[in-house]
Amino acid sequence: MGFEWPWQYNFPPFYTLQPNVDTRQKQLSAWTSLVLSFCRHNKFYTMNVMEIQESPLFNNKKIQRKLPLESVQVVLEELRKKGNLEWLDKNKTRFLIMWRRPDEWGKVIYLWVSKNGMTNSVFTLYELINGDETEGEEFHGLDESMLLKSLETLQLEHKAEIFTLNDSKGVKFF
Repeated sequence: MGFEWPWQYNFPPFYTLQPNVDTRQKQLSAWTSLVLSFCRHNKFYTMNVMEIQESPLFNNKKIQRKLPLESVQVVLEELRKKGNLEWLDKNKTRFLIMWRRPDEWGKVIYLWVSKNGMTNSVFTLYELINGDETEGEEFHGLDESMLLKSLETLQLEHKAEIFTLNDSKGVKFF
């Protein structure tokens, strides 16, 4: 199923950040919602600023409009403020996009563990995100750094324990 673009995507003024404070806030809200929906649909987790600016997300070739890099950075900063983005480098060129926050992923994973009677089971991180048992689950293919953050939230709730064995990380669910 293809991604459904919101009406604003084909509205040329959408690609110019508006000076009016109220209008700009609504516009940034629409952009952040679009970014999260697009990344969720495509299962994007880590991204590069230059690549995303050239992607269909910020570059509508149909109407020949592209959000300028400075504006892309404003949208990304708005996502960071909302807790949906984390920079992966000091130069702010790569980022982790969190269309679902770590605690939300933790709940999804723990629900799967509980539903399948796998409490008191041990998994490697690889098994959780790439294993046959998780095929078809929403967290299958999840970025490993996001998985770790999610498992850390479960560890704080005493529902899991993360451990390292032979340079490989694993988790035991309770």
